[in-house]
Amino acid sequence: MIAPKADTTTGCVFCLSPGASAKGDDAARSLLVFEGSLSYVILNLYPYNNGHLMVVPFRHEPTIAGLTTDEMNELGRLTQLSERALREAYRLDGINIGVNLGREAGAGIIEHVHLHLVPRWNGDTNFMTTVGQTRVLPEKLAETAARLRPIFERLAAGGSEDPVLRA
Repeated sequence: MIAPKADTTTGCVFCLSPGASAKGDDAARSLLVFEGSLSYVILNLYPYNNGHLMVVPFRHEPTIAGLTTDEMNELGRLTQLSERALREAYRLDGINIGVNLGREAGAGIIEHVHLHLVPRWNGDTNFMTTVGQTRVLPEKLAETAARLRPIFERLAAGGSEDPVLRA
């Protein structure tokens, strides 16, 4: 299936990100970890923890209810793929997975639905965000991308025993 083109006229950061290579925007493209046919996986530019990913449909849509069945299926498949890749890359203890719909629910970008995966480790509570309004991350985003991309490619290519990833 051919991916629908993102609506770059809206100025939406998620609509601009997947097509960034066509515009020569290497900075935005550097956050892209994996592309499906209807959605993609990207690093969060302002991560809560190392490996903080977002799964984003290509189509500009503010709600889950507005997504097609095919878009929801791929969003779910890429979320599963992301979980497996994060577990392999970081040997984490848990993952927060969530969607914030609307400003009151904590959404920073309300016009384009996206799903967050935030890796968690036992004892990773970070006082710096609360007290110092600063985030401390021991890994640069470029290093995170370099660590995750080959894992995503291998898992998506069938390097997993899970038939969902080979579909």
